[in-house]
Amino acid sequence: MEKMSALDASFLDVEDAVSHMHIGSIGIFEGPPPPHEALRSMVLAKLPLVPRYRQVVRAIPLSIGRPHWIDDQHFNVDYHLRRTGLPAPGGEGELRSLVGRVMSQQLDRSKPLWEMWAVEGLDDGRWALISKIHHCMVDGVAGTDLISVLLDADPATARPPAQEWTPRGAPGTTSLLAGGIAENLLIPLQAARALPSPEEVFRRGREALQGLLRMRDLARPTPQSELNGPLGPHRRWNWARAELSEIKEVRAVLGGTVNDVVLAAITGGFRELAISRGEPVEQPVRTMIPVSVRSKSEHGLYDNRVSAMFAELPVGLEDPVERLHSIQEQMADLKQSHEAVAAEVLTSLSGFAAPLLLALGERLATRIPQHNINTVTTNVPGPQLPLYACGRRMLESFPYVPLGGHVRVGVAIFSYNGACTFGVTGDYDAAPDIDVLCHGIESSMQELLSSSRAMLSSAGRE
Repeated sequence: MEKMSALDASFLDVEDAVSHMHIGSIGIFEGPPPPHEALRSMVLAKLPLVPRYRQVVRAIPLSIGRPHWIDDQHFNVDYHLRRTGLPAPGGEGELRSLVGRVMSQQLDRSKPLWEMWAVEGLDDGRWALISKIHHCMVDGVAGTDLISVLLDADPATARPPAQEWTPRGAPGTTSLLAGGIAENLLIPLQAARALPSPEEVFRRGREALQGLLRMRDLARPTPQSELNGPLGPHRRWNWARAELSEIKEVRAVLGGTVNDVVLAAITGGFRELAISRGEPVEQPVRTMIPVSVRSKSEHGLYDNRVSAMFAELPVGLEDPVERLHSIQEQMADLKQSHEAVAAEVLTSLSGFAAPLLLALGERLATRIPQHNINTVTTNVPGPQLPLYACGRRMLESFPYVPLGGHVRVGVAIFSYNGACTFGVTGDYDAAPDIDVLCHGIESSMQELLSSSRAMLSSAGRE
């Protein structure tokens, strides 16, 4: 039995009938699709490396303590491995529609919180694997590690036979209640023990204060936009593509980081979306950017270690190079301001809050209209070598980001084997036009590439 962290528990608390807190990935593989038994054997062989996949959430009565992870006494891998086929003609449009439907369904809290869908019938002999996992189990960076665990780096990898697994006994209600009461009584002592050295307290306090001063701008509401509003339970999903080599080429000529270039392309996409909707572009689009605070020593652990920064995408700038330079300056300023440190401090403080009050606060926060951010953009670096499932090479991988609160559109970015992909999630009814955003991301990226090559060519003629 293992107690859930405060941050992990918050992803359960904010989930409701319309905000489903699962993340996901969609891998497209070369064919033919493997038989169900082959895929089943692959997953069973890897489950000892990810024990959370055979555990369920057990809540503490009256929410007087944080939930616990316990072994599922009735674990059946066949419940989690699903198989389906695409309708004709089996193109990428049909796949994207299927992903939207699969991701619209909430995970069953009485089971381990994950599913995998093998999808047959994709054109050109390909097949797809939809992975769906609750955010309380894993953040984006740890999720990348998880993909590396479940898939193989060598198509000829010998798979060991599945190990016999016996679940540990489940605790009784009385035991859980006693543990929850003890947890609340020990909060002051845990807080005292968590205090670092005076020098570390001073350093982190100074950085947190700088970040909190920077975050005061979040109190200013964003202009009214169709990007915000009540959510329905259903989702649309689409994607955009770019080459990592081209992103690095733009960075080398125009400056900034890979993340800056990616955000500039997304800014161009939101500009095109606003124009197509007839909305003004004078005001920026404010986005939350999740930031991993996972240290190198923490890789291989699958809980959440994330903080956040908040940026304003300059959709009012028509020139793509000016958008990039604006993003570049802003992100440099955000890093110096220690905004992510401040957000992490605020998050860590929740670990010492009474779980019942924390749960009530999280639920309340999701029901109050949010006016301080318009969207979320999360960028996760993935493995830069080909991966395989049952000997079939994964050709592409696309990410899925959930929507919550009153944010109707979210963008996730993932890099794999030289490619950079964008997964765009939209509310089914309020964002039927996310294809415009995807087209804008790709066209903005090409504009940046053309500008950088033109600048390089001009410099060569001088």
